[in-house]
Amino acid sequence: MPFLELKNVSKGYGPEKGRTEVLRDINLSVSCGEFVAIVGYSGAGKTTLISMIAGLLQPDVGSVIVDGKAVTSPGPERALVFQNYSLLPWLSVYENVHLAVEQVFPTWSREKRHQHTEKYVAMVNLSPARNKKPSELSGGMRQRVSLARALAMDPQVLLMDEPLGALDALTRATLQDEIENIWERDKKTVVLITNDVDEGILLADRIIPLSAGPRATLGPAITVDLDRPRDRKAINHDPRFKAIRNEVIGYLTGPGKRSDGVAAATVAARAPVPNLKPVDFANARRFWQIRGRQTAEAMA
Repeated sequence: MPFLELKNVSKGYGPEKGRTEVLRDINLSVSCGEFVAIVGYSGAGKTTLISMIAGLLQPDVGSVIVDGKAVTSPGPERALVFQNYSLLPWLSVYENVHLAVEQVFPTWSREKRHQHTEKYVAMVNLSPARNKKPSELSGGMRQRVSLARALAMDPQVLLMDEPLGALDALTRATLQDEIENIWERDKKTVVLITNDVDEGILLADRIIPLSAGPRATLGPAITVDLDRPRDRKAINHDPRFKAIRNEVIGYLTGPGKRSDGVAAATVAARAPVPNLKPVDFANARRFWQIRGRQTAEAMA
């Protein structure tokens, strides 16, 4: 029996007339302790999908089930790591993590909550910066805090919505290694949303491509049968890595692309451009004299 399951899920936005269906007929099964990556175009509905798993949104049709129970609202058993960190700027690293611990484990003693918080701050290598505010941290360090906060809740399912998308390549690679190490240690059930195929192959047990929207749906799951731990330099030369990569990209650029032939990132409608006439600033003083006189006359 799957630990996490989406059955015939569809979701749209807008009024009933002219409503845009973002996701259609989403079916997903994730085993306990499995690491699954969902890879797709920007704007395809990946955040909508993971928000429904988190309970932040409800599907129009279908159901989301975790550990045999229907998801109807957010809960601490499903922790979500956002792309934009979502830290409280007036709290320190320690305090941001500790606040989540207090909310999830209110019956614990003060000392136990303190030790639990320190454990997860240390897990993401932020003990030296425990008293710093988010404004004093780099982007990579802020994302570490966000990850520590989610893990400290001891969730059954860890959801990550493009958590590394805003980071530079070097920091991104470092945090990818951190995420893999943490997953190997705790074996949480993980759903990672990403638009980076290589990132999905490096981290996940399975990759599932999401077709372009609207009416995006999941493509065939692809098993990442590469030995762990995975060395990003070594797997670049692995024939199986190349085969998996080609299979994912082949779906996204083939069956998973927009059926109407329009590029996925293209804006559907363009705003009208105003008919503006350029001003000749060759004689700037004369221009401002005229404009000043016109303004004075209008105010008289």
